[in-house]
Amino acid sequence: MNPSSYVYIITNNHNSVLYTGVTRDLPRRLAEHKAQIKKGFTSKYGVNKLVYYEMYPTLLEGISREKQIKNWKRSWKEDLINAFNPSWEDLSAEVGVDDSWIDAVRKHHKRLRAFEEE
Repeated sequence: MNPSSYVYIITNNHNSVLYTGVTRDLPRRLAEHKAQIKKGFTSKYGVNKLVYYEMYPTLLEGISREKQIKNWKRSWKEDLINAFNPSWEDLSAEVGVDDSWIDAVRKHHKRLRAFEEE
């Protein structure tokens, strides 16, 4: 399948906070979380460890699934993660995110901010 969207769940180092999101570009979005590009919930709570993801052929299907999971109880989300990734390992490398990718995203956003300030 050539996915058009991804639904993902990320957590912090203690696995105490869960964040569910949807994106067209999982490696880019995950690198943004890891680089704390956008200030908000995930940067405030250090949520950047990918523990679960699904692929969908359309963005509409991904958004629908994200909304479904966001309405779930935490225990249901934990069951989903445990079935996919029982050790709750960071799956970032599996989707192509490493330190060089994170640095590239940081540099890109720094250039964007500089451009916007001109």
